[in-house]
Amino acid sequence: MIDLTTRYLGLTLRTPLVPSASPLSQEIASIRRLEDAGASALVLYSLFEEQLRQESLELDHHLSTGTESFAESLTFFPQASEFRLGPEGYLEHIRQAKEAVDIPIIASLNGATVGGWAKFAKEIEQAGADALECNVYYIPTDSNLKAAEIEQTYVDIVWAVKSAISIPVAIKISPFFTNVANVAKRLDDAGADGLVLFNRFYQPDIDLEELEIRPNVLLSTPQALRLPLTWIGILYGRLKASLAATGGVHDPQDAIKLLMVGANVTMLCSSLLRNGINQIRHMERGIADWMEQHEYESVKQLQGSMSQQRCPDPSAFERAQYMRAVKSLQHVMVRG
Repeated sequence: MIDLTTRYLGLTLRTPLVPSASPLSQEIASIRRLEDAGASALVLYSLFEEQLRQESLELDHHLSTGTESFAESLTFFPQASEFRLGPEGYLEHIRQAKEAVDIPIIASLNGATVGGWAKFAKEIEQAGADALECNVYYIPTDSNLKAAEIEQTYVDIVWAVKSAISIPVAIKISPFFTNVANVAKRLDDAGADGLVLFNRFYQPDIDLEELEIRPNVLLSTPQALRLPLTWIGILYGRLKASLAATGGVHDPQDAIKLLMVGANVTMLCSSLLRNGINQIRHMERGIADWMEQHEYESVKQLQGSMSQQRCPDPSAFERAQYMRAVKSLQHVMVRG
């Protein structure tokens, strides 16, 4: 019998398959379906910092400025009329979700400043959430703002939220730091129970007919997993925090690769939106079948087996491997 259990944020989960924040968690009936399909935990859709401030005029201004983001973290701003629930409604949604299913419910706050996060995090805890994911979505546009100040914002958010609540706290970050490893260590030292790798930023598109910036949600492709695979492989064994991979997890092989470099969980969104909720069941069977064929008895045995710490060739995660990749491409061009 293959043991698929894993530990994430101090929680014991039946499998590493966790749906990330998406529209699929907006309805209780859909949450029940996710559990029935095999989800081991669930990250609820994000509540925005702007909603916490309830600055309707400013919010409407931002909503009318079209931009594009990605489904993995649900960090797009829908139209004002499409906001399903405000802060109080979000708390009630947590309560209803906890009553409806037995799997852990992870709330999600999306923002860029310390703001009211700490206060609302306490209310989220009181509503019954098993953990909180802080989705730090921050695009610095001030050329006078220094990198150290940006990084400190992330650390301050972790400190503020951790000081307010006792449930586990994960922080979702982007890969666009000068030294991701250093930022990860600082967040780990600040008390983050988990790191979610990675968030993605707005990439506006242009309507050439209307000459307008337009929003558009693009689902991820399997190629997107290379970035979290690289950094989870490097960070594994160097932090106390759990590591969650998000972005590009579309089939069992994707999840297996991420587990092998050290992920505690692999988060699903685009694959569920594209293939349906039952994709979770397909993923679970595929992981179990592969492990049985390759004589792995448990996810624990699999995790980190191909991380930088354990890889026979640690340079595979660094510059030396880049030179080999370039040479292999040159050979392909010569043969062509």
